[in-house]
Amino acid sequence: MVFVKVQKSKAYFSRFQVKFRRRREGRTDYRQRKRLVVNDKNKFGSTKYRLVVRFTNKFVICQIVYALVDGDRVLCQAHSSELPRYGLNSGLKNYAAAYCTGLLCARRLLKQLGLDETYEGNTEVDGQIITTEYEKKKYYVDEVDEDKRPFRCLLDVGCKPTTTGCRIFGALKGAADGGLDIPHNEKRFPGYDRESKEYDADTHRERIFGGHVGEYMEYLEEEDNAKYQEHFAGYIASDVAADGLEDLYESVHTKIREDPSPSEKKEYTPDKKYKRKSKLTWDERKARVQAKKDAKKAELEADE
Repeated sequence: MVFVKVQKSKAYFSRFQVKFRRRREGRTDYRQRKRLVVNDKNKFGSTKYRLVVRFTNKFVICQIVYALVDGDRVLCQAHSSELPRYGLNSGLKNYAAAYCTGLLCARRLLKQLGLDETYEGNTEVDGQIITTEYEKKKYYVDEVDEDKRPFRCLLDVGCKPTTTGCRIFGALKGAADGGLDIPHNEKRFPGYDRESKEYDADTHRERIFGGHVGEYMEYLEEEDNAKYQEHFAGYIASDVAADGLEDLYESVHTKIREDPSPSEKKEYTPDKKYKRKSKLTWDERKARVQAKKDAKKAELEADE
């Protein structure tokens, strides 16, 4: 019989410390969070901002968040469910919608801080990365104002794998084109070839304007029209064809820049028609049971 040494003894378990709850749930990468939140000692008291991008089953959420001792605070946010206000009713989770949501978040924040006219961002969407040098520092905006520096934030991807062409980077590109100073490069954008180390900006631009969606629409319409009718029912209802997607997204970008402010909150009025029944007393429950018994007895006697 082989002797197996016990590796985890009583001393091990008596000193065992459980990990943080959100680590146990697989919801927070604390190694990543520490590097995004903790500031240098010579910058004590200054705030580090994060562009938090998250995807639900149907929507994209972009938030500008900063951390305090007692928890995080959201400075500004944009949700892809707001995009129907700007004319985009379908496909609220794809790469192009992520770009629009990032753009909306950036323009809303800069308007909130009074920087929207100083930093307009990249109005011509071409997929290129814009950088500038100012006082030996690199900024990811077109020009740096002497009085007001650009708003810098760092991308927070959460637990999402950062693969090349991921939709997270669509939101990043939208926020960068919106005028935010976010450190990034082209290595994870669509159109980058890792072997040749070359970046094709036209491929990225096509993805921003939904070119991949248009190609699939044309393919399905020819190959399987029934699936096309089902899969793109929202686009068909909005009378959006494959060749009209670029014009649609261009108009959405223009409308977002014209008015990025959030919509007014609607007052919630609960439906008072429904009223919960009050609980029966003990005597009422007892009488109810007795009535059922009497009815059953009468039914049995009638059968006899």
